[in-house]
Amino acid sequence: MTSAGASSASGLSAVEAARIAVSTLLDAGVRQVVVSPGSRSAPMAYALAEAESAGRVELLVRIDERSAGFTALGLALSTGAPVAVLTTSGTAVGNLLPAVMEANHAAVPLVVLSADRPEELRGTGANQTTVQLDLFGEHVRFAVDVPAGSDPQRAVETALSAATGAFEDTPPGPVQLNLAFRDPLVPAEGDALPAAAGRGVYRAAQNPLALDFPAAPPALPERRTVVLAGHDAGPVAEAFARAHSLPLLAEPSSNARFGPNAVGPYRLLIDHFGADSAQPIERVVLFGRPTLSRPVSALLARADVPSALYQPVPVAWYEPGRRTELPLESLADLAEFAGRGSAAWLDAWLMAGAAAQRAVDLVLAASPAATGPSVGAEVWKHSRGQLVLGSSNGIRDVDLAGAPPAEPQATMFANRGLAGIDGTTSTATGIALGGRQETTVLMGDVTFLHDAGGLLLGAGEAEPLLRIVVLNDAGGAIFGLLEHGAVAAAGRYGNAVERLFATPQRVDLAALAAAYGVAHRLVGTTADLADALSRPVEGRSIIEVRTDRHSLGKLHRAIRAAVEAAVEGVPQA
Repeated sequence: MTSAGASSASGLSAVEAARIAVSTLLDAGVRQVVVSPGSRSAPMAYALAEAESAGRVELLVRIDERSAGFTALGLALSTGAPVAVLTTSGTAVGNLLPAVMEANHAAVPLVVLSADRPEELRGTGANQTTVQLDLFGEHVRFAVDVPAGSDPQRAVETALSAATGAFEDTPPGPVQLNLAFRDPLVPAEGDALPAAAGRGVYRAAQNPLALDFPAAPPALPERRTVVLAGHDAGPVAEAFARAHSLPLLAEPSSNARFGPNAVGPYRLLIDHFGADSAQPIERVVLFGRPTLSRPVSALLARADVPSALYQPVPVAWYEPGRRTELPLESLADLAEFAGRGSAAWLDAWLMAGAAAQRAVDLVLAASPAATGPSVGAEVWKHSRGQLVLGSSNGIRDVDLAGAPPAEPQATMFANRGLAGIDGTTSTATGIALGGRQETTVLMGDVTFLHDAGGLLLGAGEAEPLLRIVVLNDAGGAIFGLLEHGAVAAAGRYGNAVERLFATPQRVDLAALAAAYGVAHRLVGTTADLADALSRPVEGRSIIEVRTDRHSLGKLHRAIRAAVEAAVEGVPQA
């Protein structure tokens, strides 16, 4: 790497400062950077290009900063390492806010590199100039303005420490480095890229998907405890439930929905083990963050059922003192709280779970046409490598109908920090590229269209092994399953619910896929979907599954009735 030439009168030249910033980022563990093009950020772009030629970093280019932010988020989710995203000044920085908000609540180490004008141009009406420092407010762990011409090393080191959770009692999360650059913004004459060393390959950190604990000691009291595994609970929840002979109620994105104690349609069984049952739930042990169902929220809100939350490290998804569960840092303390399940307690849940799963399967099998729950079940069943579940109905369909396997089949991801639908395709692309393995993502049509720009890959950019399953019911079906469905059925607001909540659409997804050069296949039956999912993932492809959302409420009522009938005769003792 050659020198940048003489420094400016005010200190380091823009490219010199950028090279220091890049070197410090890489020394701190950043191995991937998503770059959006721009002029003010050019010094960082050139320095990153030099580092990529030297084989020290992998660059991904996205023209849309919103997509860039979520791509970086996905990379960080799959690798577990800090990932940076670079933008120019102005509105470009603001487009990162949704991804930063998700990273905040999900404790993801996302490093925002926002380029800015030097101090003398701020507040003068200079083009693309606004107040960028603290633009993300409380959503970042650390934000700093690095003046033009100054040495950025210390600021970068501090930011990376904050991003990775090195500060005491602070979880990992996003940070902002607002880097001001003064002209000239290009390398000095005579500078050139070093001889290319080839792109490095950075693989995801491999965490064990299954754990083993010793069995709970007989001295622990028998209690009718259930283990709830919310988002990001991890396999420790499954191992704890198995070691203590307790039923496991695990959300799909918990990475704990497997094993002999896992109960599939658990949310339809919570009332079956309510206060009036022969064996009511006595205690709840919570791993991770529960986000999906009202029955779970109602259970955790019950004053007569004590609950404890396993929290060995600081988390970002709630403020201390704002939840009712007793936070416990050690598994030993959690074991004392939970006790161990009797054979009768565990058997009652497993028998009810098996009966409920059969009932769900029979209702779905009664019609060959694909439905939301049947699509969720098939995607769950066939997924290998990595599975990403979009917010709204997709993840709930899997939670309802996805039968827990004996062993984990795929690593699960979902944007449950704020459970937004935005950026899902871009996030999945980052996850696929970061994990370097086949990835399937399930989402609804509104979610897909919200991030249609995430399909854009520039010429020469790495293509992920990504299969996108789009449940296309021509609008937002989830609102029909909420209280808005009753408002629509009553007819008192005419077409308002359909127009303002369901947002019906008639987009030709095949034409859209063709425009972006992505393979497309249309299926309408569960059998055709199973066939499509059984094929190897090659490059990017879209499987569009067309369904009718207007009959979804009726289907859910049929499932609930079938489950209630199936478990009515199952003994609880």
